[in-house]
Order: sequence, then C-alpha cells, then structure tokens
Amino acid sequence: MEKFISCDWGTTSFRLRLIEVVSNNILTETKSTQGIAATYALWKEQPDTDRVLFYTNFILQQMVVLEQQYGYSLDDITILISGMASATIGMLELPYKVIPLQIAEAGLHTQTIPATPQCRHTIIIISGVRSANDAMRGEETMMAGCAIEVASGEQLFIFPGTHSKHIVVQNGILKDLKTYMTGEIFNLLSSKSILAASVEVDDLSPQMNEAFLKAVKETIDSNILNALFHVRTNLLFGVAGRKENYHHLSGLLIGEELKAVSTGNYAIVTIVSTGNLLALYIKALEALDFKGKLQFQDADAALIKGQALIFNRYQQ
Repeated sequence: MEKFISCDWGTTSFRLRLIEVVSNNILTETKSTQGIAATYALWKEQPDTDRVLFYTNFILQQMVVLEQQYGYSLDDITILISGMASATIGMLELPYKVIPLQIAEAGLHTQTIPATPQCRHTIIIISGVRSANDAMRGEETMMAGCAIEVASGEQLFIFPGTHSKHIVVQNGILKDLKTYMTGEIFNLLSSKSILAASVEVDDLSPQMNEAFLKAVKETIDSNILNALFHVRTNLLFGVAGRKENYHHLSGLLIGEELKAVSTGNYAIVTIVSTGNLLALYIKALEALDFKGKLQFQDADAALIKGQALIFNRYQQ
C-alpha cells in the first residue's frame, strides 16, 4: 500500500496526515497550533540554527506522534507540504508561479529536499501562485485537486477563510485571483475595535440565521463603512443583542465580499470549504439572489487529491 505524508502548514496552524495514495484515505493525522508564524518567531530566537533544519525538526517531532498513532515506522515516506512553508517566513522561500497558468498539478512550482540520515523523508514543498497584485499559498494545491467542469464560460472558485480567495478558471487555465480579508477583518472588528463591546461569540442557530441573512441583504444598497457602525447602534438602541450582532457583523462582511459575485457572469460558482463557513457562504449567496449554478467541494479532500497528484508525478 503506497502512502505519502500530507502536510498543511498555514500561518497559524499545522496538520500532518498519513495518506493512502490510491484511495486518498486518511490513515491517521495530528494537528498543532504551531503555524509558520510561530515557528518563524522561534527560529529567530536561534539565528545560528539552519533554517530548513529547524523547520524540519519540528516536522519530525510531529512525525513521532503520527507513528505512535499508526503503530508502524514511517521512515522513507515522502512528505508533501502546502501552504506557507514556501513563504518569506517559511521553511524555504520559493518564487510564486505567475498566472495565467494551467491549474493542473504539472503547472505548479515545487522544490524537493532530498532525504538525509537526519531526516529520512524526501520533502516536496509546493509554492504559491501570484497575479500582478495578488497572491495565494495553499489554495493552488486545492485547485489542482478540484473537479473542474468543462464549460464555455468562466468558473469562479471561492475559498472562504481568514483571507478568502476568489479564483477565476476557464478551460483549465487559472486566469485571475482576488483576496478578500473577510475573516481577518471580522476577527479584528469583533475583538479589537469599538464594535467589540457590541458583540458576543455565538454559534449560528435557526434563531440567529435571520440576523445573518438580514445583514447580508443590507450590503446590497449600503456603504460597508456606514453599515458596520450599525452593529454598535443596534445595541445602543435596543434593536439587537450582542449575540445577534455577532451574526450581523458576519453577514455584513461576507455579504460585502459576495455581492459582486451574485451579479457576475460566471457559468459556475464553486465554494471550496467545509463546515460552518461552507454553510454561511451558501446562505449568503442565496440571500443575494444568486441565479447561477452553485456547487461546492470539500476543501480537505481537494487538498489531499492535489497533493496526491503531485506525489504521483514525482513517482513516474
């Protein structure tokens, strides 16, 4: 049974999975909150330490956990790393691939670090993609693993998150990308701004769904800078409580991100996500009266499939 190690190393998170190649099944996995930013900060405290070796040692520590869970040695199994490992604060900075480009795995830029006696794993780092004024690292691997329909028109792929990505594809060519700082702005406003005292963290429920959808619709004809202040006046004037305001703020920001999508001329719009974010983005587009073909794909499955395609290419 052929296997590889899938590593998804983001700015604030780290995830290691053992993958069975043919089925793309996850055999075992481990997670850590030590993302690239934290690892970089730790390395800066030891500037005489080789950077690649420092990052590799952290991976090897997590490999011990993976081996204990799996019950067998994982020596000599190739590790594929997506995300921020190729960034300026990453393990090894790699140049972006410039669009337009073929989104299949062969169109992505990778660099291989050969196995050594200290690290018995070949490591393949996957780099990001850029346009003239935008960039992404990690989503390009998921795009390679996405099912892309053959269509005459443009297709839009949306990757919700801290920095939400909108990727335009036509005939298998990645033509454009845009980043929306939706998640980061939400976190800043709900915890650091004057609005922080007007919101309370809350899970979306049927009762709170109305507050979210009302805010999404409000973005159609409003100015976001003015609409955001209504989160404060909602509480001041007794219009809404803090929990309702939490979902109202979420709706304003997601609605602002998506309102241009709802009136765009895309043959297909695909949301690549999982869990709560996927549900919110579907609800928002429906609230914005999106008339096009809407579908979704699992982000974790897309990442693993993209990495598996790259792994198979290197085995040829």
